[in-house]
Amino acid sequence: MKTNMPIIGALESSLPIRRHPANPVLDAARVPYPTALVFNAGVAKFGGRYVMVFRNDYGSLEKQTIEPSHTTDLGIAFSDDGIHWTAGPKPVFKLRDEEIVRAYDPRLTVIDGRCYMCFAVDTRHGIRGGIAVTDDFESFEILSLSTPDLRNMVLFPERIGGNFVRLERPFTVYSRSGVDRFDTWISESPDLIYWGRSGLLLSVEQVPFANDKIGPAAPPVKTSKGWLTTFHAVDIDPARGKNGWEPSWKKRYTAGIMLLDLDNPKKILGMSASPLLAPEAAYETDGGFRNNVIFPGGMVLEEDGEVKIYYGAADTVECLATAHVDDLIRLCLEK
Repeated sequence: MKTNMPIIGALESSLPIRRHPANPVLDAARVPYPTALVFNAGVAKFGGRYVMVFRNDYGSLEKQTIEPSHTTDLGIAFSDDGIHWTAGPKPVFKLRDEEIVRAYDPRLTVIDGRCYMCFAVDTRHGIRGGIAVTDDFESFEILSLSTPDLRNMVLFPERIGGNFVRLERPFTVYSRSGVDRFDTWISESPDLIYWGRSGLLLSVEQVPFANDKIGPAAPPVKTSKGWLTTFHAVDIDPARGKNGWEPSWKKRYTAGIMLLDLDNPKKILGMSASPLLAPEAAYETDGGFRNNVIFPGGMVLEEDGEVKIYYGAADTVECLATAHVDDLIRLCLEK
């Protein structure tokens, strides 16, 4: 199934978002231990500075090989300006036992002065979504693990209608004819442990630049007009070739953006009809583990209205793009 998906990167000058000239803002060369792929980070402002928890996949950049998945862990980096980062001396989070293979893809949300981390967990019996809390990024208390198969969970930064709220992406394989027709769902919880009142928020059929799957990306930020949140969108083109270290990689990951109602985030107020970011820069399209991948994992709204969007590029490095919040809202509401 070949598709003519829009190549938005070539039109970037007409979009309100800009890649930062310091990109990548973090890569394996700036981590003081021998990792290979540094990407899909969660980012938040916490304790007076920027905090990044990033995914480490080990292997060799030179040989283009990676170690078995059970070696994956999470590292940490800090920044005073959100641009220049200093990685910690060692990883800070790893799950591994007879049942659990690994934890990965962290997402950070600050709620009531504490930092919560959503993450994915590969197990021998399915993929689970986890929520942990930390006050110092040295010790983490795991609050809940979902049933399989679920991941890409992100938390809203405050209770809505008395409940915590999260976006999530179930793996509805059997009911969707065994293909990757995955959608974005929304659930509520009184305590971050027990989740329910779940409902479909955004389906892949509603996104004109996806033909495979969609799901949450960076946790939402609150604006005067609604909850601004990014999502990832995937399109497949069988004509695509190798595109990375694997024998074949035919997917392209782009970033979308939408606006949700402040009081009822199950209501979508608007969504950009084309990608906010699509792979274009060399660090997104060439030489990576999986080229043509953009995956936002952190979004910070500054007091002056600047929005910092942190994203993994080519499943290899961590990058930054910026925009003004008013421009992003306008993009969501354009008809």
